[in-house]
Amino acid sequence: MPPHPLTLDGSAVLHQMFRMRWAAWRSIDRSQRATIKEEAREVLGSMERDPRGDSALFSTIGHKGDLLILHFRRDFEQLNRAELAVSALRLSEFLEPTTSYVSVVELGLYDSTVKLYEAMLDEGVVPDSDEWKAGLRARTDEQAAAMAPRLYPAMPPHKYLCFYPMDKKRGEQRNWYSVAIEDRRRMMREHGLIGRRFAGRVKQIISGSIGFDDWEWGVDLFADDPLVFKQLIYEMRFDEASAVYALFGPFYISLRLPASEFGKWLDFDAPAFGLP
Repeated sequence: MPPHPLTLDGSAVLHQMFRMRWAAWRSIDRSQRATIKEEAREVLGSMERDPRGDSALFSTIGHKGDLLILHFRRDFEQLNRAELAVSALRLSEFLEPTTSYVSVVELGLYDSTVKLYEAMLDEGVVPDSDEWKAGLRARTDEQAAAMAPRLYPAMPPHKYLCFYPMDKKRGEQRNWYSVAIEDRRRMMREHGLIGRRFAGRVKQIISGSIGFDDWEWGVDLFADDPLVFKQLIYEMRFDEASAVYALFGPFYISLRLPASEFGKWLDFDAPAFGLP
């Protein structure tokens, strides 16, 4: 049996993290600031409502940056256009990139993959043959059509965002990729059961980044109560897939910032967009 599970791939995703050059921003006169704010409000507002995919602004908490811009687009070309649109803003002179993350929305199909592999092997289909490839293609096309809303999601409306990248271990003692696919399926099923207990309180979007960025997956969690992030991630640390095989990158916690309120954010008028 082939070792790799099938995946469905959807929206191209870009996280842009910036530090605002506040001293430089405050050094320009009020009329210049007003012009720059109005341009940013118009451009970023139109990107929030782009029919090709959503963008959203978030005010980041902590030293890792001040602003996070998240983009969902149909493909990498449109993603690059969104990135360039931000770079073209006069505001970009005051935005210092701290990091970024490139990925695609990914749905793993461990259960259906193993069942499909077993069925095709029982039928005598040779792996990697034309018949095998056609069978896999037909199955993934069928599932992609059924899961289109999850593959090409709208930007969740929740107040808080938690983003972090992660890997599966590939060390000498523990290597996720050397574990039999049946065992990985069992562990991922148990892992998913924990997430289901939080349905309705948190929206999770997993994106794959193997070959695109420095980690293997990106995880976006959206909720109206930030404590849900702590509870969910803590509980997941105890399941086998996480406790034994997971490695986590930096965490970014941010608050949703509508483009219509961005000018107030630039003026430190925090209560105007819901911050304390």
